[in-house]
Amino acid sequence: MIPETAPVWPIIAALGIGTFLIRFSFLGLVGDRPLPEWLLRFLRYTPVAVLPGLVAPLVLWPAATGGDPDPARLAAAFATLAAGLATRNVLAAIGAGLVTLYTVLWWLG
Repeated sequence: MIPETAPVWPIIAALGIGTFLIRFSFLGLVGDRPLPEWLLRFLRYTPVAVLPGLVAPLVLWPAATGGDPDPARLAAAFATLAAGLATRNVLAAIGAGLVTLYTVLWWLG
């Protein structure tokens, strides 16, 4: 009898090999050569593109509310964005979002 999780393991192995090959292409094949200036310019924006992709689902569909949008998390996201744009300081933006989240959660009960 085949266990129910048997089809998952080939997928996990394939994803692991694919991840290794993607990283090896930069580190192993190109790691000792200078990258072109146009590629370095594009790579500079990678964290800016990845971070909203990680944060947006947590704000719009939080697990704490069963996937329903929550006014406290939306307010905290807007406060974080506003503080980040106004101060250009990551710690100030994080602090503003933290204070806003817990203040609105306390206010809503």
